[in-house]
Amino acid sequence: MIFIVLGLIHFNWVVGGTFGFAQSLPTNENGKRLLNPKKIDSALVGIGLTAFGMFYLFKSGLIAYNLPEWLMTYGSWIIPIIFLLRAVGEFKYVGFYKRVKTTEFAKWDTKLFSPLCLAIGVLGIIIHVLEPA
Repeated sequence: MIFIVLGLIHFNWVVGGTFGFAQSLPTNENGKRLLNPKKIDSALVGIGLTAFGMFYLFKSGLIAYNLPEWLMTYGSWIIPIIFLLRAVGEFKYVGFYKRVKTTEFAKWDTKLFSPLCLAIGVLGIIIHVLEPA
């Protein structure tokens, strides 16, 4: 459900919504955005996040649909790895090990974005490991 909600937030940005948009983009120390996503970028991320959500709904059995076994196996590792890497970050502006910590984004990243990514990554691995053989 987390992925579906995150996907909906991104789709909201596609249609002109502003909820959380400014806080979700990293900036340098002078407040200049490091990313300037277009609506298509938000749409693609929204589609990806929604697809991740659907993947876990299929995996849980809440929605009966059999995805190919290779997709279930690789997806069970790739999705958590993506979010664990995001939590670690790129060591300057994003992630737990960022050096720039005083911007609005950095504060939100420390409080919410990186911990959420870490939780998603760890839970994804737990789900994969506990999956019945």
